Amino acid sequence: MKASQELFELVQHQLNQFGDCPNIRNLVVYLAISGNTKKTSLVVLGSWPPQHNSLPTLEDDPSLQILEPCRLWLPLRRQHLFLGVLRAEIATLPWSTSLTTRLQSCAYSLTEALFLELERQQLQEELSKVHQQAQLLVHQLRNPLTALRTFSQLLLKRLEPGNGNRALVKGMLVEQQQLNRYVEAIDRLGRTNLVISSSPAIETPLLLPPALMPHNATGLKNVLAPLIERAKATATLQKRYWQGPETIPVWYGNENAVLEILANLLENAFRYCPPKQPIGLYIEKKENLDEWMFCVWDGGPSIPISERESIFQKGKRGSSSINHDGTGFGLALAQDLAHQLGGRLELSCPPAEIHKSLPTEGNAFCLFLPCN
Repeated sequence: MKASQELFELVQHQLNQFGDCPNIRNLVVYLAISGNTKKTSLVVLGSWPPQHNSLPTLEDDPSLQILEPCRLWLPLRRQHLFLGVLRAEIATLPWSTSLTTRLQSCAYSLTEALFLELERQQLQEELSKVHQQAQLLVHQLRNPLTALRTFSQLLLKRLEPGNGNRALVKGMLVEQQQLNRYVEAIDRLGRTNLVISSSPAIETPLLLPPALMPHNATGLKNVLAPLIERAKATATLQKRYWQGPETIPVWYGNENAVLEILANLLENAFRYCPPKQPIGLYIEKKENLDEWMFCVWDGGPSIPISERESIFQKGKRGSSSINHDGTGFGLALAQDLAHQLGGRLELSCPPAEIHKSLPTEGNAFCLFLPCN
């Protein structure tokens, strides 16, 4: 461990407090340093009275290896970690109880300070490694993403205007743009510096930051159409029934944020709903509330009542997801993003509560957004 300037100052402050003890001859704090040979050296970290000349390491001072009644050694140890030692010497015996107690208290404070400094340095080193990996990942992802976009654009040009596959290729281009936004978000994470502040941390969604989630002037339809095509294709591959919306509303706002939420809900539905059970997207305008409702529903088993609130908490997952991969962040992040849009995300069971044409068993995650 390397001592920071803040650690030097803290150690010196601790030792200077003994200036009111005339019987103390000197105090020295040694820092345990492990070398390449796995041998631990004890290097001077601070002393009182302050020494103008640097003091030798413990190993280089033979006189300290002789036991002296006027010398007290207090190890700075936290559990299995040996962090250093505090050496105290008095001019005349005996050692007073009050002085010994003060020295023990000082040794405890120094131990905690050394441990926190070691922990901080280790975390900083790990954070630096994560940043480097993030930068490497971004660099490695950009080239294949650019190539995929180029191939998709070339394929689109070769398809006739009436070809039914054009919608799938356009969907690929939309997904590529979304991946690019994720890559930029990862790049920003890799450039973020850790700032220590006394102010409480403000929780923000871990989805795309606003700067990377631009508003589309084309409206919601052009954004959701590729998502609906993708859901339809997924249902076909899984051999399950898919029911899309009859219409997509004219709604202007942060369309990409809406896309992010609905894509997350659809992914959950296709992942956790049992095979052959239906899945759909139902859209309706709630005239009495002057808002739009976007419902992703499934016909699988309803989520237990005891879990219907907890699944919206970060890191919490329902019992039906035990045998599936996941982090438990999706619903919490989608809910946070819905609040940013001025809306809300709710769960209704069964979907028939939303509309009588929907299944009488299953789940409906409903995004409510204010009308323009």
